Amino acid sequence: MKIRRSRKALSPVIASIILIAVTVAVSIAVAAWMGALTFSFMATEQGQVTNLTFTAGTPGTIVATFNNTGTNTITITTVWVNNVQITTANVAGAPVALNAAVPANSGTQYTITVTSGIVSGNQYAVTIMSSKGNKFSSTGNAPT
Repeated sequence: MKIRRSRKALSPVIASIILIAVTVAVSIAVAAWMGALTFSFMATEQGQVTNLTFTAGTPGTIVATFNNTGTNTITITTVWVNNVQITTANVAGAPVALNAAVPANSGTQYTITVTSGIVSGNQYAVTIMSSKGNKFSSTGNAPT
């Protein structure tokens, strides 16, 4: 009994080589996609509020020193004092749009006007929020 072989079919060796080549190509594509995804998540913001200086009175002011300690620019969108959003802030005496960027490895000072006033001896929590939703906070007591 004779077994007929079709001359149109691929040999098992060629089929295995093609299968391995397709697998390697797909794995390289997935690795490149995951690598790009990982780098976008690693771009985290790092910053801190390093100093709070108070001026008592109504309205009172808080000078908050913010330092960007990371490698990416941070865009500040909102400032909060004791869980109340503040809309008036100045940098170097001039009003500033709170969507201003703080470059990497640099800092700025925000003069925050608290219209309800600063009371000597009271504790105040200052939170600066970035456009990515990260919060940078510091708490201090107004001097008596």
